Amino acid sequence: MNTPNSAYAIIAAGGKQHRVKVGQLCRFESCAGEPGDSIEFDKVLLTGDGDKIQIGAPFLNKIKVVAKIVSHGRGEKITIIKMRRRKGYRRKQGHRQNFTEVEITSIG
Repeated sequence: MNTPNSAYAIIAAGGKQHRVKVGQLCRFESCAGEPGDSIEFDKVLLTGDGDKIQIGAPFLNKIKVVAKIVSHGRGEKITIIKMRRRKGYRRKQGHRQNFTEVEITSIG
């Protein structure tokens, strides 16, 4: 079933793999750049458009995903608690991960 704008790609960014489409807002690990700047992801593992699928080994050559940086921020706070029962050992630590929010502008 081919619908308009059904093209997608799987890219490697920040040590993780993400499935992205044109116009989608995504949060990645912190990337260098200011809001409004353009950023390219060249580690494209797979692209698909309807029945056409290209698979890289491990990456596709000549295919790039271009995105625009929307904002930088920090994620939700997570709490790490360590405890050993009956030993009086307790540790509490918090963490907020930095992220960059981008909007995918083109695949190809």
